[in-house]
Amino acid sequence: MPIRVVRLGTAREPDEGLRLGTVRRPPRGVRKEDFAKQDYFDVWTPELAPTADLVSWALSEPFTPPRWRRYERAYRSQMGKPPAKRLINLLAELSHQTNFSIGCYCADESKCHRSLLRHLLETAGADVIASAGR
Repeated sequence: MPIRVVRLGTAREPDEGLRLGTVRRPPRGVRKEDFAKQDYFDVWTPELAPTADLVSWALSEPFTPPRWRRYERAYRSQMGKPPAKRLINLLAELSHQTNFSIGCYCADESKCHRSLLRHLLETAGADVIASAGR
């Protein structure tokens, strides 16, 4: 019963399960009661998102390979702190028992924290599968 890594706001896949929004901010212009109805997320987990400062820095210029490596190091450092690490370990364990998904808004997963989060979850022993909404 693996974790799917998805783009928030895309149509849900069959048996996707609960969708966790690993984003710093909820979607703009969407009422809270419509987050799930519009395929954003069922539960908001900003603890797995990069900090607001890191997001601002990331969006200030296009990613180059050195810039991406700097972003990756900063995000991994944030996720290595005890609260985030415990949550990653919890999700890794849950992936063996139930279907759920995690995601964010970025169109390109390869330049998004969700690709890094995917790897962190896999490293923690999670079952993770590809999703059409990548």
